[in-house]
Amino acid sequence: MYHAVIMAGGSGTRLWPLSRSQRPKQALRLVGDRTLFQLALDRLAPLFTQQRTYVVTKAEYVAPLAEQMPDLPRANFIVEPEGRGTAPAIGLAAMHLRRRDPEAVMAVLTADHYIANTVEFREILKSAQGLAKAGHLVTLGIRPSTPSTGYGYIHHGRPWADVDGRPVFQVAGFVEKPDLPTATQMVRSGEYSWNAGMFIWQAKRILDELARQMPAFYGQLLQIETALDRADYTATIQRLWPQVAEQTIDYGVMEGAYDVVVIPAQMGWADVGNWSSLFEVLPVDTAGNVFTGPHVALDTRDTLVVSGKRLVATIGIEHLVIVETEDALLICPRDREQEVRTIVKHLKQNGQTQWI
Repeated sequence: MYHAVIMAGGSGTRLWPLSRSQRPKQALRLVGDRTLFQLALDRLAPLFTQQRTYVVTKAEYVAPLAEQMPDLPRANFIVEPEGRGTAPAIGLAAMHLRRRDPEAVMAVLTADHYIANTVEFREILKSAQGLAKAGHLVTLGIRPSTPSTGYGYIHHGRPWADVDGRPVFQVAGFVEKPDLPTATQMVRSGEYSWNAGMFIWQAKRILDELARQMPAFYGQLLQIETALDRADYTATIQRLWPQVAEQTIDYGVMEGAYDVVVIPAQMGWADVGNWSSLFEVLPVDTAGNVFTGPHVALDTRDTLVVSGKRLVATIGIEHLVIVETEDALLICPRDREQEVRTIVKHLKQNGQTQWI
């Protein structure tokens, strides 16, 4: 069977002060009247029923996410005691799926992406399913629109096949976030896609790769698996999980994996991971501004204003991010909004946890 696995454990510190520890970014309504989590599940129907949709997240996020999607079975929430990176999260989900369905094919997706063309997205997932059933590790690339330094890249190798009219390439390698000259050169070559962190493979196939490349972690997974049907499962994973080494799926598995292919896609994709990403998914006025909530803007350009109940008025400013909530206000230049997470780190270090 074909199953969807939604990664929904991130706290979204780069979207502070709207994203908080008890209200992570996937639970926010940033695009329209549906939360990012709801949108992530909405676009899977009818390809995946909610019975075949699983969510990997933290224990404290289960209740708010379940409230947003009440038809999603509680048993389909796979809980990490704490975040250890994408490789352990995916491995834990694959282990659960292999136990429930030894022939499971899993589409690993995230809860904080925006996809405009949901029909194309589902068609690509259908194409990828056939490749995964044949034993390939499939990753979805995004055809780059700009030489972004905020994304990793996938290097296309030789053309491998056409599947349902879509070109498929062997993966020649993965490139971490490059500097601007390197990104510009890669985009001009036409040989690279953005790495969107979306994968399709058999659960048993990715577990085999984990056993080969991350044997210590795979041994820990097997210990957790022995407790799956026992009353001490929660105690077992809580004991073992803090010992798991933090690792990403790219470093831990994909860079050294066999038989990896990429499907480059154009489907109106955006990673809603920081405030500037809203310029890609929300309406922009003639002065290059994005506003949500009540506002008055005079001589204001290339600025984002996110407000709640209070009116935000701006005069003579440009290239700013302004986010207003009931108890916090963020103001920063757009070219420094990647540093917002350092505010959260500062608040933690100084015991000011009431604002995080």
